[in-house]
Amino acid sequence: MGLTAKIRTRDGWAVSHAVVTVTDTTGAQVLRAEADAEGAVRDPNPMAPGPYTVIVTAVGYAPAAATAIVTASGRAEVGTVTLARQGGTELPPPGPWTVDPAHSTVGAVAQHLGISSVRGRFTDFRATVEIAPDDIAKSRVEAVIRAASIDTGNGMRDDHLRSPDFLDVDRYPEITYRSTGLAPAGSDRWTVSGELTLHGVVRPVALDLAYLGTGADPWGGTRAAFRATTELHREDFAMNYNQVVQAGIAAIGTTLKVELDIQAVQGESLPQA
Repeated sequence: MGLTAKIRTRDGWAVSHAVVTVTDTTGAQVLRAEADAEGAVRDPNPMAPGPYTVIVTAVGYAPAAATAIVTASGRAEVGTVTLARQGGTELPPPGPWTVDPAHSTVGAVAQHLGISSVRGRFTDFRATVEIAPDDIAKSRVEAVIRAASIDTGNGMRDDHLRSPDFLDVDRYPEITYRSTGLAPAGSDRWTVSGELTLHGVVRPVALDLAYLGTGADPWGGTRAAFRATTELHREDFAMNYNQVVQAGIAAIGTTLKVELDIQAVQGESLPQA
C-alpha cells in the first residue's frame, strides 16, 4: 500500500468526492487519486522515499494542504485531512435566520458509572439568529427549549430527569439562552457569549461555534449550518442529585457536554410545508 488518507468535514462526515493530488519537492505531480464513498484514499502503488506535498480539493470546500513523508517501505500515511466549507471564514448574510428544529439537534452527553456515556436530546425547541449588518459582534442568538422534551431513549430515566431531582419541569418548564456577544476565535470559529437560564438559575455560558457554510435548499430557500459545543456543571444550576454506587464513583457525572447541530433558514419564519 502506498498513500492512505481520510477526508472529513469539520463535523466528521466523509467527503466522498474529494481529490488528492501529491507533488514532490520539485512541484511535479506524482499521484492523483479520488476518495471513495467513505472518504478514504488508498493508493496501492509504493512511492519513492522522501517528503511530498498533499493537496486535497473538493467542490464546495476550501482546499487543504498537508505534508507526507514516505518511508523506505514506500508507504505514506497522511491520516485525517479536515476540509472546511467554502465561505466558512465568514458568517451567513446579515438579517434574521430561523432555526429549523426538524433538521437540528440539541443534545447533551453525561458520564454514566464512570465508564460510559449516556446521550440525550431535547425534541421541542425554537431559536432565532440575527446576523448584524454593520458590527458582527452585535449579532444575536435566542433559544427556548421545553425542558419536558428531554429524550434519552429510556422512559424511566427521562421521567427521573424531569423530576425535582434534576430539571424539575413543573416549576421550570423552559430553558432559555440569550447571547450577549460574538467574537472570532479562528478562521471559521466563533465564541458566542450568553446567559443560560436552567432550573431557575442564570449563568454565563460561552459556546464554541463553528460555521459550516451556507447553501440553497430544495424549497427555494437559503440555509446555514452551525455546530456548537460547551460544557456545563450541574452544580452551577443547583442540580446536585447523585447516587454513589461504589468507591466514590457517581452514577451520573456532574459535567455535561452540550452538542448543538443547527440548521437555520434565512428569514423570520420557517417555510410552510
